Amino acid sequence: MTSMPPHPEATPAAAPGTTPTLVLIGHGMVGQRFLEELADRGVTGRARVVVLCEEPRPAYDRVQLTSYFAGRSPDDLSLVDPDFMARHGIELHLGDPATAVDRTARTVTARSGLTVRYDALVLATGSYPFVPPVPGKDSAGCFVYRTIEDLLAIEEYAENARTGVVVGGGLLGLEAAGALKGLGLRTHIVEFAPRLMALQVDEGGGRALRRTVEEMGLEVHTGVGGKEIVADGAGAVTAMGLSDDSRIETDLVVFSAGVRPRDQLARDCGLPVGDRGGIVVDERCRTTDPAVYAIGECALAADGRVYGLVAPGYDMARTAAAGLAEALGAGSGPADGFTGADLSTKLKLLGVDVASFGDAHGATDGCLDVVYSDARSGVYKKLVIGAAGELLGGVLVGDAEAYGMLRPLTGSVPPVSPEQLVLPAGAEGGAAALGPSALPDSAVLCNCHNVTKGTVRAAVTEHSCGTLPEIKKCTKAGTGCGSCVKSLTAVMNDELAANGATIDTGLCGCFPHTRAELYEIVRTLRLTTFAELLDSHGRAEARNGDGCEICKPTVGSIIASLAPSVGADGYVLDGEQAALQDTNDHFLANLQRNGSYSIVPRIPGGEITPEKLIVIGEVARDFGLYTKITGGQRIDLFGARVDQLPQVWARLVDAGFESGHAYGKALRTVKSCVGQTWCRYGVQDSVRMAIDLELRYRGLRSPHKLKSAVSGCARECAEARGKDFGVIATSNGWNLYVGGNGGADPRHADLLAQDLSDAELIRLIDRFLMFYIRTADRLERTSAWLERIEGGLDHVRDVVVHDSLGLCDELEALMAAHVTHYRDEWAETLADPERLARFVSFVNAPDAPDPSVRFVPERDQVKPDLTLLAGPTLPVRTLEGTSV
Repeated sequence: MTSMPPHPEATPAAAPGTTPTLVLIGHGMVGQRFLEELADRGVTGRARVVVLCEEPRPAYDRVQLTSYFAGRSPDDLSLVDPDFMARHGIELHLGDPATAVDRTARTVTARSGLTVRYDALVLATGSYPFVPPVPGKDSAGCFVYRTIEDLLAIEEYAENARTGVVVGGGLLGLEAAGALKGLGLRTHIVEFAPRLMALQVDEGGGRALRRTVEEMGLEVHTGVGGKEIVADGAGAVTAMGLSDDSRIETDLVVFSAGVRPRDQLARDCGLPVGDRGGIVVDERCRTTDPAVYAIGECALAADGRVYGLVAPGYDMARTAAAGLAEALGAGSGPADGFTGADLSTKLKLLGVDVASFGDAHGATDGCLDVVYSDARSGVYKKLVIGAAGELLGGVLVGDAEAYGMLRPLTGSVPPVSPEQLVLPAGAEGGAAALGPSALPDSAVLCNCHNVTKGTVRAAVTEHSCGTLPEIKKCTKAGTGCGSCVKSLTAVMNDELAANGATIDTGLCGCFPHTRAELYEIVRTLRLTTFAELLDSHGRAEARNGDGCEICKPTVGSIIASLAPSVGADGYVLDGEQAALQDTNDHFLANLQRNGSYSIVPRIPGGEITPEKLIVIGEVARDFGLYTKITGGQRIDLFGARVDQLPQVWARLVDAGFESGHAYGKALRTVKSCVGQTWCRYGVQDSVRMAIDLELRYRGLRSPHKLKSAVSGCARECAEARGKDFGVIATSNGWNLYVGGNGGADPRHADLLAQDLSDAELIRLIDRFLMFYIRTADRLERTSAWLERIEGGLDHVRDVVVHDSLGLCDELEALMAAHVTHYRDEWAETLADPERLARFVSFVNAPDAPDPSVRFVPERDQVKPDLTLLAGPTLPVRTLEGTSV
């Protein structure tokens, strides 16, 4: 290692009366964090800040890079608020990397020819992927796995590939393997070390991880390296030869064999670097040039290490920003110097929880291992205990639930025996549940941002934070990798309770229970009316009353969803149920702005015969309805008066249509592409699957509307990742995504399970939907529910895939009852004269149409003729001054 000579404090050396210039080279995660630290300390208001970025986009979450293949877009991965740069006056140059540094002239030159003079320079150039020097490594079909552009290139090339090889079985290698598998490729992992993730897990953890990975259908080759890449005459990959003389036929190779510091700029301008790379810095992140700093993966820290994790990079960014702020007279004092970092990690790789912390490999003299291993379930836990009983570190594979509590206890004697910390629930002497009360205030809960338990408590007591988003905004905790969110929530709730805060979780002023609790009450006690529920479980002051506009439709939906199981009438407009419904459900149609209604017949999977299309056209023509094809592959008919609804329904039902439930909190559509039947890219019959799903879940009442889609290949033409539950075909079956939605707050769905058969897919959707209906809040979409529910996607996966709560038989039975008892509400209404009697504009004049429902022509159809309520002849005026 190159030692650091002493040098004076680095002070931006701007000329008197001029604004100093700070130049940042690199705009990755650490670079963006550095900018945020500058802004927080007021430096951006005192200095010109210029950023030279090699990539064509601002900083994004490289830790979550693989989530791109699970539906997150590059914009979703961005770490930069849209107005951050403008708000702080930062000059960001995208796609224009620095090419030279002149330390004598204090200038930086970019690829475009731009030259910027600096008073202080910060190098945050990160690292580059290491590609082993194997013959053929530059063949077409060879990629690295580092940037969004890398992923886009892999995705495009994989469209014509069947098999892929990932070179490297570390963190990023396993993520790359998961990505290739998700793209439908048969996937091999080649790792030179004797086990996967050799730096993070020990031999036992490696065995458990390998077993689980192989059960997922990936092929693992350890203890071997790549010897050559074999290419065809066109220069494209066809195979990979290994060091043991075996051979893997493959179409694509991804190198993910580690990274190296990007320190070439420093070398070129004469800054010292380490023997194995990395720009030499001191504990203040300064190089030997007092005007130049280096942070992140490009830096060789004062303890002689290059850190490849984001948390140490953030600490270095904080240290450098504090030093510069101090030199400018800004900020609140210097940060602690950076002399090393905790290398603890918790990840989910290929759906497997993997965590390590402290002395994970037991290198401390006199230490002992406490190990629990269950090969059948793929769980391995090891704690390293010191001679005095203190927790030194550990490895967790398959079940890392305890990581958030164990890591902060490192260095102390746990309050219970180590055996209790590793044994599973139900085991004799095991399953000790340590809450946040067991942690001292000095315990670091968020390793990414170095946030302690005491800081989180202070956010509650001193800054009045009462929700997790408020805690995140106040402390930045939970905004990195997210592994600390559960602990943060527990500390927040405990602190709120300790301060006497009482949070009423009741649904409304009528019920002290949540929607999920009311669902359980109705299901368990088999209650069939709102009155029964209110009188037996409502608040004292609300009993024997009528309820409110919150609880009535909520309870109405619960009873409707449970109707077959509790013995209630599933028709929502019979008896008391009619008074509970929302406006649209009152007439089984969507109320429009002029008092007319829209009618949406169900078209399963978007597939329709010419004869049915003709019927819809004739009905629209005969009743003068405005006709619109929707984004959900259905046809909306607008402009029917309430008294016309049964007449329109009758024509549609006679032609084989039924209600599309566009008016209800229920399944709307299951959209589809044409799939393998017609499309040359399709790998499964997406139309058939979409029809099967829509017919199975039609009429299913839920806390909010449900939308779905089925895509026949990874090209995703049906936009399944933007749905509450979406299905994408693979060469091996179906991938199931959950928790997506469009609208004002869009969210891409998360991958729940891969390569499912038809039966497995339907079984998991049954369970997912019924678990959502059972536990969601009122008017809570699956996306919001998935983010709110404790444990998030991991918990939902445990429940619906692994049956961790033993509920799956019951969930499947509830769905089976729904399917068996489904009845079309339009047909049910038409068959009963008493039910038809409600469809009139005026009760006292049932044959009179509503004269206020009028239309005017537009584009060969009609549109509402809107008038103000102040008078029947006062037209609405547009901005141009013409009447609407």
